[in-house]
Amino acid sequence: MTQLVAFTDRAPALVAAGGARASYRYFEFFTANIRNANTRRAYARAAVEFLDWLEAKGVTQLTEIESVHVAAYVEQLQKARSAPTAKLRLAALRHLFDWMVIGQIMTLNPAGAVRGPRHIVRRGKTPVLDPAEARQLIDAIDVSTVIGLRDRALIGLMVYSFARIGAAIGMRVEDAYPQNRRLWVRLHEKGGKEHAMPCHHNLEAYLHEYLDGAGLANDPKALLFQTYSRATGQLTGNPLPQANAYAMIQRRARSAGVTTHVGNHTFRATGVTAYLKNGGTLEKAAQMANHASTRTTQLYDRRAEEVTLDEVERILV
Repeated sequence: MTQLVAFTDRAPALVAAGGARASYRYFEFFTANIRNANTRRAYARAAVEFLDWLEAKGVTQLTEIESVHVAAYVEQLQKARSAPTAKLRLAALRHLFDWMVIGQIMTLNPAGAVRGPRHIVRRGKTPVLDPAEARQLIDAIDVSTVIGLRDRALIGLMVYSFARIGAAIGMRVEDAYPQNRRLWVRLHEKGGKEHAMPCHHNLEAYLHEYLDGAGLANDPKALLFQTYSRATGQLTGNPLPQANAYAMIQRRARSAGVTTHVGNHTFRATGVTAYLKNGGTLEKAAQMANHASTRTTQLYDRRAEEVTLDEVERILV
């Protein structure tokens, strides 16, 4: 229960003041209504911060919350945080208060009438590596150890299959399987979607070497990417947390001399951009990335940046 509730291990004072039914409905929103763990954490953080903010302003009951409170909070949030953060927090409050209204804890949704900040995105902010940088990072990994083989396979998976980090670290050994004389990967994506991709020849080699080196090839139900014990020099069988994957990527980038600030999502964006640069189509890129719309895929397309840089170099003074 504690792991499922995450940030909601205690009801904020405003919720607790509404009695047992209000507290139960509050916890039910995060446990029964939201299945995605990342969404649950983000929404719980948004709810706790807003309700604590209200308490500091002297509001003592859920029924006292009005639209002006939500609007003032969003206005204050915009000055300190980015527009996407403010929009996400507002969305969390709208959904939470809708749930409370349906459960007859509140009579009206105070966030329903509040407009969020405008935020138009035409280009993604995810840092993208040049293909030479990506190759530099991968080649710099010492693959004489199990952890090196694991890290190369994980980074290669994200580059060559456009896998999200959540789908990558959730894979089991059986999700890398032979088909039509080629290795394929099965990714369990957001919203329960299952997505299969044939492996690039480099990724196929990385995965085979990792599976053989780690002794995982004959254990189909084992997690593909596991934590590593420095004491034994072996994998532990435990799942690799997303935060650990991020820390690993930072270490590998520094060790390779890559100065671009990379993150877990960088390699998915790098793979999509490299594919498009080499003549791939936006429609096929969207299909390979399992995007519902090519508009999402366009956020990863950084080919226009090269044109801009070429034009900037024409400025002679």
